[in-house]
Amino acid sequence: MALLERHGVRLRKSLGQHFLTEPNVVRRIVEIAGVRSGSKVLEVGAGAGTLTRALADAGGDVIAYEVDAGLRPVLDETVGDRADVRFADAATVDFADELSGGGWALVANLPYNVGTPIVLDVLRHVPVIETIVVMLQREAVQRFAASPGSRDYGVPSVVVALHGRIEVVLRVAPHLFVPPPKVESSVALIERKTPHPLAETAIEIAGVAFGQRRKMIRSSLRDRFAPGVIERAGIEPTMRAEALSPTDYLRLAELA
Repeated sequence: MALLERHGVRLRKSLGQHFLTEPNVVRRIVEIAGVRSGSKVLEVGAGAGTLTRALADAGGDVIAYEVDAGLRPVLDETVGDRADVRFADAATVDFADELSGGGWALVANLPYNVGTPIVLDVLRHVPVIETIVVMLQREAVQRFAASPGSRDYGVPSVVVALHGRIEVVLRVAPHLFVPPPKVESSVALIERKTPHPLAETAIEIAGVAFGQRRKMIRSSLRDRFAPGVIERAGIEPTMRAEALSPTDYLRLAELA
């Protein structure tokens, strides 16, 4: 990308930097997120500012985090004062404290190395973010959207299902990034829903069960439930973690 070369910027693999260069995909992401005048938008991983500028040009009030301070001159050129660009590690930011009011959208081409934990943390702990539109490696998005019994189903699937409704809306080829990643990417739309009061307990139980996913739950959860309790939840104790639905984990949480 000539812009990066002009400012002498070298991308750092350790930061998972893959910058989207296809304007049509950028436009679609903004459309999917429904960004318009006055929309409150959080972006994580501003990169070269391509998406940041598009979100701001659509009318969004954008707060964009970027961990690589070496990109400051690039963002000064591409974004300028269109957005509030903050140079900090978003993985350490308490967004519940940083964002005021409700109605926020997280819209981002998330760095591959931190994307999954950021999405899960936002869903669990930042209710002011009501819409999430994120691009990640396709495998990560598949795990978010996976159904019980599938190979990709796990704790991330349970978290997403208990806190939102997910739709996989785009697939993005590697050659549309600089540098091209070795995997395909996907864009997911997650609309927040009001979680069950015991959602966190259910997620904790799922974490224990998936921590020993080859075991039957009567073994993996034996320290959490006395004999007979799992059956009282209407669940066969010889099942394994991946066979239980998010609703099953909620039923267990009610008896924990």
